[in-house]
Amino acid sequence: MRFWRTLVGKLWITIICLVAFILLSMGLFLLPYIDTNFTNPGAVKQLFVIVGMIGFSLTTFFALFLFTKITQPMQRLIQAADSVRKGKYDTRLSLRTSDEIGVLSNTFNHMAEELERTIRSLNHEKEHLSSVLRSMNDAVITLDGNGYVILTNPPGDRMLQMWGDLPEEEGDPAKGSPSSPSDSGNAAKVPRPLMEMFHRILAQEGDQSMNIHVKKGVWSVHMAPLTSDGEIRGAVAVLRDVTEEVRLEKMRRDFVANVSHEIRTPLSMMQGYSEALLDGMATSPEESAELVQVIHDESLRMGRLVRDLLDLARMEAGHTDMPMRDVDFRELAERVYRKFLVRAKDHEIALRLELGESRLLLAHANEDRLEQVLTNLLDNAFRHTPDGGEIVIGAHRETRREGPALHVSVRDSGVGIPADDLPFVFERFYKADKARVRGESGGTGLGLSIVKNIVDAHGGTIHAESELGKGTVFHLLLPVEKPQER
Repeated sequence: MRFWRTLVGKLWITIICLVAFILLSMGLFLLPYIDTNFTNPGAVKQLFVIVGMIGFSLTTFFALFLFTKITQPMQRLIQAADSVRKGKYDTRLSLRTSDEIGVLSNTFNHMAEELERTIRSLNHEKEHLSSVLRSMNDAVITLDGNGYVILTNPPGDRMLQMWGDLPEEEGDPAKGSPSSPSDSGNAAKVPRPLMEMFHRILAQEGDQSMNIHVKKGVWSVHMAPLTSDGEIRGAVAVLRDVTEEVRLEKMRRDFVANVSHEIRTPLSMMQGYSEALLDGMATSPEESAELVQVIHDESLRMGRLVRDLLDLARMEAGHTDMPMRDVDFRELAERVYRKFLVRAKDHEIALRLELGESRLLLAHANEDRLEQVLTNLLDNAFRHTPDGGEIVIGAHRETRREGPALHVSVRDSGVGIPADDLPFVFERFYKADKARVRGESGGTGLGLSIVKNIVDAHGGTIHAESELGKGTVFHLLLPVEKPQER
């Protein structure tokens, strides 16, 4: 800063001008006296020079005094204020004077101390809020009045990335936002699934809660307005992934409906035929025996359903007693093969066993449960394979990254399963289209679900491959060696 633009410079120039004006005025009034007493012009000039030097020296000394007492403290105050502006809130002044400068210094120190305390408190609150948001499993998204994201937590960031590639629909209200991207930098825009709720918030309709479906997932959303001075300046949305809860609730409803349906059918038949017997509709012992046989068959069917439900419930709860020991899978497969030979001959189905020459030993398996697996898979294959078809039981060892495994397959030449149904074949009460099932008593719809639970208990995996009109193959991978205990 130039000297004459400072306070001291301006005072110095003002005093010099004032002294010069006084000297000139005094010179004009004292000029007659000077002419009479100082006849030598050189003496007059010397007098004016001496007086001017004395006046200049006095004003300069006064300017330096002002610079020491006023300008230097003011410069230090300016530097301290600039430091506070740059974020150094611990800056303090050490001026010890009793004048106005000292009072100003003390006031500045108090102001800086209060500002530092306030900033520290705000930072603590911000860190506390950030910790709370980071620890939340729910996604939190804060939006400004223009629909731009201003604050999120990690789950909210992941959700925005997951929803970032959603296709924009024609007439999307997000395109008609009153704000431009320059107003909020590169801030993300409110996701399209939340746009309708956000507009309701701006229309002052109060808190909004609803479930939204995005990418085969279900999200529970609660959005509340952010107000300031009675005006809505944004909104905060809390989102929770409830896909699993919705799926389980649907499974529960389907389970109740399917159980009711499966039990109602045999009960209705048992009730109808028993009423027929009571009403004497059977005119001969043969008809009575036929009605009794139907009642007996339906009671067995209902018993199988109840037994399968209990087995499945115990398996899913982990309460099934499943002692593990060495099992020769070759002997097991041959026993099951012989058990189904009669059924295969009755329906003219070619049942083949392909086990190769290698040893098929399992070091950690339950023979009874594996027999149940093969029985359920073969029963399923027989019910979906027309007369004259083919069913093949195969098994061989494989070397995998996790260790040696036994690959078991059950292949049929039935009508197959649609690709849309394949992901659901192991769910409870799944059944193929009844138009594709052979003309015999259908299963309970729990067989494949029980199979999957047994395979999982052995540490294995199972999956199905199918093509309509060409049959279905169930692949099982069972670990050969006993898993290491951790």
